[in-house]
Amino acid sequence: MSRYRRPVFANVPLHIVQRGNNRNPCFFCKGDYQVFLGMMEDALAEFDCTLHAYVLMPNHVHLLASPVDTTAPASLMQRVGQRYTQYVNRRYRRYGTLWQGRYHSSLVDNEGYFLTCQRYIELNPVRAGIVAHPVDYDWSSYRVHAHGEQSDIVVPHDLYHAIDAEKRARESSYRALFAQALPEPLLDQVRQATQSNGIYGSAQFSEQISVALGRDFSRQTAGRRPF
Repeated sequence: MSRYRRPVFANVPLHIVQRGNNRNPCFFCKGDYQVFLGMMEDALAEFDCTLHAYVLMPNHVHLLASPVDTTAPASLMQRVGQRYTQYVNRRYRRYGTLWQGRYHSSLVDNEGYFLTCQRYIELNPVRAGIVAHPVDYDWSSYRVHAHGEQSDIVVPHDLYHAIDAEKRARESSYRALFAQALPEPLLDQVRQATQSNGIYGSAQFSEQISVALGRDFSRQTAGRRPF
């Protein structure tokens, strides 16, 4: 039986997760993270994707991006995945695959769901016990959104800018969103959406995607807005 194509729509945010093979590490030193980000910057420009948020964990990667073309995410992940694997194999004199098969992804609703997904991504290092607060992790977009740190690859989404028109107030309000951890039911919803290559959003969003693709996504509806 053929696999369903991942749902992708132009300019609709997509949460992408790529894991290391057998959950093994895919980053081994600071330089590896830097190389990956450089490759990602090149690929984002080549395939016309806008990256809104990310985190590079020791054995997996989360991206939140809006593609201009529906073929862009697959091309992006293939290009970066191949180039980075070649780099790692040369540097560490290893052979074979680095990544665990195909990436997983989910469409993200343009409501409160988007910012919840972004927080989910940037809180990964805290949930993993690597740092006590996301500000202390070097390989994520948190400091871009919370402290105005400059980035060559991150373009904050309009929904982030809608938090407040004034920059300092917006950053302060964004930091306040991280005062508490995300509830476990919300974590499960985000995880399930990506693992099933489905959607993370409202019933209305689910219906729109179902009609457009001729495929029922109603079971994946996250329910009410998270906040």
